[in-house]
Amino acid sequence: MKESAAATAPYRNMPENENAPDISSIAPLTLPNDRQLVMRVMPMPADANGNGDIFGGWIMAQVDLAGAVLPARIAKGRLATVAVNQFVFKQPVSMGDLLSFYAKVERIGRTSVTVNVEVYAERNPANLHVVKVTEANLTYVAIDHSGRPRPIPVS
Repeated sequence: MKESAAATAPYRNMPENENAPDISSIAPLTLPNDRQLVMRVMPMPADANGNGDIFGGWIMAQVDLAGAVLPARIAKGRLATVAVNQFVFKQPVSMGDLLSFYAKVERIGRTSVTVNVEVYAERNPANLHVVKVTEANLTYVAIDHSGRPRPIPVS
């Protein structure tokens, strides 16, 4: 279905954001191939503040979910998040961004697994632009049915 000129006319005359950084000289970022895609999600309007930016707490919850994927495979059972060792918001996340969560195991201990999670936003599908928006290191501990730490099974 073709849009009429009248339907798109208001958007043609919108001014450019004068405060936006010039990114024309920055090499395009691509999604990583040295880690595993563990989750992909698009934020919804209920996840945004009044300015249209996604709440940091919502992003943190998604990182915790994504970060647990690889440790759950390794621990072969119940896990608990015991530490958020580092959490850095590099860019704001906006409505319409498609978020991809990539994880890499950093350390496997006797009862714990530490992972690094990187979050990338794919923006503007018509002229795709990929940016890293968040990076975090989290530690999960394998627990038994009573909630006590248990050893990670030997593969």
